[in-house]
Amino acid sequence: MSQPVLEIEDLTVYRGKTPAVEQVSLTLNAGTDTAIIGPNGAGKSTLIQSILGILPRHRGEVYILGHPLTRKGKLDGRVRQQVAYLPQNFGFDQRIPIEVEEFVGLGWHRLSLQFPWSHQKQCRFAVEEALSRVEGLSLRHKPISELSGGETKRVLLAYCLVRPRRLLILDEAPAGLDFRGESDFYQLLYQLKKEQDWAILQISHDLDMVRRHCDRVICFNRNILCQGSPESALSSENLALAYGEEFVRYQHSCRE
Repeated sequence: MSQPVLEIEDLTVYRGKTPAVEQVSLTLNAGTDTAIIGPNGAGKSTLIQSILGILPRHRGEVYILGHPLTRKGKLDGRVRQQVAYLPQNFGFDQRIPIEVEEFVGLGWHRLSLQFPWSHQKQCRFAVEEALSRVEGLSLRHKPISELSGGETKRVLLAYCLVRPRRLLILDEAPAGLDFRGESDFYQLLYQLKKEQDWAILQISHDLDMVRRHCDRVICFNRNILCQGSPESALSSENLALAYGEEFVRYQHSCRE
């Protein structure tokens, strides 16, 4: 069996003096899509940010492609480059005059700053190919500040594609898109997952999407309440455990 893309052992994270994530252990393999579901305030984003080294952990270990994340959130640069993160909201200073192709190119230059001039041709080719894959070539000269929500998500995916990646982490990445935009985003995402053999770890509140596309579901509220296939993890009993009985009754009433 190939080495797991992500391994977490007994992870505990505090927010102030309160444990926001407690004793979490999980493993992700290549080519799989795992969804984390749970109520607001359950610690889902805290878990993601700790995996990325943004938030410090109180206890536990995180391994990405077999390499440990240090206590200060540091990871070998070559391994770090194989991890991509799509946040819920992409904050960008509107005053920065940067075009789409320049922004996507930043993903290339993070590994190539020591030879910036000699790598210009390779960078241009990689940027064009990445934008082409997300049907975004027409956006290449458009300022980032003028992009719509759907265009921004495509550009962020192009940023992920400009270098080979192994792990893609999404924190409610389709937030802010309309129904058509969200559908297009997921269609593109899962096409790329098959082509790139990504391991995907995503936070989602869209249980219908999770049922259709994900291989594994984790019901979460500070720790892992249950996990398994969508069919087993999204049972009424497990949803009641994660969200409460009122949520389950609301789900049933919406389907009637």
